[in-house]
Amino acid sequence: MQTLTVDLGDRSYPIFIGEQLLAREDLFKPYLAGKQVCIVSNETVAPLYLQSVEKALNGAQIIHVLLRDGEEYKTLTELNSIFDTLLNHRHNRTTTLIALGGGVVGDMTGFAAACYQRGVDFIQVPTTLLSQVDSSVGGKTGVNHPLGKNMIGAFHQPRCVIADTDALKTLPQREFSAGIAEVLKYGLICDLEFYHWLQLEMDGLMARDPQLLREAIYRSCVNKAKVVAADEREGGLRAILNLGHTFGHAIETAQGYGNWLHGEAVAVGMLMAADLSARLGWIKSGEVDMLRELLQRARLPIAAPKGMDVQQFLQLMAVDKKVLDGQLRLVLLREIGSAVVTTEFPLNELKACIAAAA
Repeated sequence: MQTLTVDLGDRSYPIFIGEQLLAREDLFKPYLAGKQVCIVSNETVAPLYLQSVEKALNGAQIIHVLLRDGEEYKTLTELNSIFDTLLNHRHNRTTTLIALGGGVVGDMTGFAAACYQRGVDFIQVPTTLLSQVDSSVGGKTGVNHPLGKNMIGAFHQPRCVIADTDALKTLPQREFSAGIAEVLKYGLICDLEFYHWLQLEMDGLMARDPQLLREAIYRSCVNKAKVVAADEREGGLRAILNLGHTFGHAIETAQGYGNWLHGEAVAVGMLMAADLSARLGWIKSGEVDMLRELLQRARLPIAAPKGMDVQQFLQLMAVDKKVLDGQLRLVLLREIGSAVVTTEFPLNELKACIAAAA
């Protein structure tokens, strides 16, 4: 097992990465606020892993909430089922919520924990690659709105993150690839050495080699932990973690949540951001081609959905959280391994970039 820390002063917390972690009482018990525990999972994950987590919580008073599986259910309506269960079982401020599932379960459980009785503890137990390397770390929680993704939420840090790589053995190929998109992101924005490593090891990663997988998850979490520690509430630096997300969220919103996986949309968004960076003369066109090839090796899409045009992209991007005083800000690449948040891009180049991907 590998352990690293998200350094946030008195709210710092560990990330545990390794095999056979879900049933380890010693990882869960120190982070329970009291006897009451509510495990939030979904209909897909619970039959596989709920029993193991319950074993680790020996002696706790456990209740469950099973959410419907899918991004389309990441709504305020579905969130209310968590509150209903907590209230019906009279859970108090010493309850601990445990998010057992992928990014949707983690985001919703964290948001419920942030809101219930004005804030209770929660533990992240991510079971997808995307959630292990990204959404479970950093305290961003929330739900979607029909007009925009993750527009309703709160910053609420977990007590710990328990990333069991054994859970990835049951992950469908499409979801595994979606997680690889977020892994690639870290190399692009802040870790050139990692990006070169991914170029060398992508085929082994796609074959789910256990050693390569642990290394990719660990290095991704190290990079995210550094950024979050420097800028917890996205006042500046943390926004670089959104490389490709402004384009990607537009795709997800246009297609209807759940039709494109988050990582798939981010993959196309990162390629669009790289293309725009090349048009500005910041990176070479050959580097965009290399990224395109890497995405293809990861079995990820490299073009926007059919039917999306420039105007639709611009309309949906205008409601992105990074828009400030009516001005669109994008995360672009000054070079591979170095990202910047900027408004310095001509509209005609942005339109050309969108048209090339559409």
